Amino acid sequence: MVRHLIFDFDGTLADTTTGIVLCTQQTLREMGLPVASAERIRATIGLPLRECFERGTDTPPERLDEAVVVYRRLFPGIAIPRTVLYEGVPGTLAALRERGLTLSIATSRSGKTLRELLAVLGIAEHFSCLAATEEVVHPKPAPDLALLLLERTGFGAAETVVIGDTIFDLEMGRRAGCRTVGVTFGNQDRPQLETASPDWIVDRFPDLLDILDA
Repeated sequence: MVRHLIFDFDGTLADTTTGIVLCTQQTLREMGLPVASAERIRATIGLPLRECFERGTDTPPERLDEAVVVYRRLFPGIAIPRTVLYEGVPGTLAALRERGLTLSIATSRSGKTLRELLAVLGIAEHFSCLAATEEVVHPKPAPDLALLLLERTGFGAAETVVIGDTIFDLEMGRRAGCRTVGVTFGNQDRPQLETASPDWIVDRFPDLLDILDA
C-alpha cells in the first residue's frame, strides 16, 4: 500500500528551467567565461549545482566553487520570479493529502532556496518532510536523499513512490528500493525516462491520482 510520496522539485512540481538557464548564463557572463547553450545547461538540471557547472558549462575546475557562489547570489533576482507551478499541482497535492498520503521532497538544490520557492509558490503546507542536497554525502542519483526521507518519516521503501522528471530522480528511487514515476513535462522526455525503467510514466501532474488509485 502506498502511504508516502517523494517528489523532486525542479521539473516535477515547478517549471524552473528558464530561470536556471538564464541564471547560469548570467553567472558565466559575470565570470568572463564562455556562455553555454540552453540545451547543454538543461541536460544537467537535476544534478547538484557544482556538478551542473562542471558538466554543463566550460567552467574551469578551479572556478567551480566561485560559479556556485555567483549563481546563488543571482538566483533570487533571476530565477525565482520566473518559476511557476505546473498545471494541476496545487489541486493534486491537496487531493493526495486528503487521501491520507504523506508528501516529501528530495531535491538537488539547497534547502534554503527550496524553502523560499515553496513559500513563494504557496505549496509549502503540503509537505511534511524536506531533504536537500547539502544534507547527504552522496547526491542524486545515489539513494541517500530518499533513504534520509524514509528514515525521517518512518515509512518503508515498499510504502513509498518517488516521482521525478529525470533519470537521476528515478535511479535514486530505485536504488532506495522504492517504486518510481517519471513525468514527461519536465527536463527529460519519455525515451530518456524509459532508460531508467520507471514503474509508471505520466504526461500530466494530475495523472498521479489515477496511478495511485490503480
